[in-house]
Amino acid sequence: MATNILKEKYTGKICTTTLGATKEQGGTRTSTVTVGGDATMPFLHFEGEMPLGPVVAMEIQDINPGWHPELDKVYAEVINNPIAWAKKCVEFGADLIYVKLAGAHPDNGNKSPEDCAKLVKDILAAVGVPLIVVGCGDDEKDSAVLPVVAEAAAGENLLIGLAKQDSYKSIAAAAMVHKHKVLAQSPLDINICKQLSILITELGLSAENIVIDPSTAALGYGIEYTYSILERGRLGALSGDKMLSVPVICQVGYEAWRAKEAVASEEDFPNWGDQAERAILWEAMTATGLLQGGAHIMVLRHPEAVRLFKKNAEALMEKPEI
Repeated sequence: MATNILKEKYTGKICTTTLGATKEQGGTRTSTVTVGGDATMPFLHFEGEMPLGPVVAMEIQDINPGWHPELDKVYAEVINNPIAWAKKCVEFGADLIYVKLAGAHPDNGNKSPEDCAKLVKDILAAVGVPLIVVGCGDDEKDSAVLPVVAEAAAGENLLIGLAKQDSYKSIAAAAMVHKHKVLAQSPLDINICKQLSILITELGLSAENIVIDPSTAALGYGIEYTYSILERGRLGALSGDKMLSVPVICQVGYEAWRAKEAVASEEDFPNWGDQAERAILWEAMTATGLLQGGAHIMVLRHPEAVRLFKKNAEALMEKPEI
């Protein structure tokens, strides 16, 4: 007996956003990355188009971040050299490089805007994939650093941030002048998330040039809050809300690798199994869970987590016969 599958009908869709620029586009990238375009809830291919799959950005920093010992093992030879570190991440399959300028922080070396801009230029010269560049987390210093970085990398179509509710103007203005995209971060609040998009667009930057970071929680540590924000944002976008109709990025690596399940030793919790394996799985499972909520770009750290995530994403992008 034939079965009629009920399908939701939506009036909106996620806009497509391209990061990076090739020589023909005014930049130096050998490849670009385009995300978005979804016209359905995540991976419900029978209801609408989902033309572009999720992508991975691997994180590097301009100073040794003192990460988890398992990550230190992977990056031991390059962790003090961000240019070599970026190259290694490309070898591991990164679609983008997420550069955190942690050394600009007043407590971490207080690197000058010019030093940060030079490093970004050197990384651009070393790898061909697009870059995401974020500041150190000190709003005052980031407001000084990121405009200089944006000018130095004019035409490369970076994704720069983090633009926040109280510190978005200088970043958005620099992105607009030098033709970059803005990474807008809100604190797990759909109303602030939408309001920040409105504030940025009121400066003159179109919504198509914004990528949302709604803030991320790891598996077991509030992931349901992130998932809820992702789901509400996607439903709003599909209902025609232009301020929510933009791609989403999740900083999974930072959250997953500080979870107790990742840092607790086997001696303290012998029933939890091998520490390295569970730490990697914590990152991969956090990412795959948020993928189901509607994220487009995952920021990851361990190459095995990247492999597991990509395997899952590829399987979800296969359209089943119905």
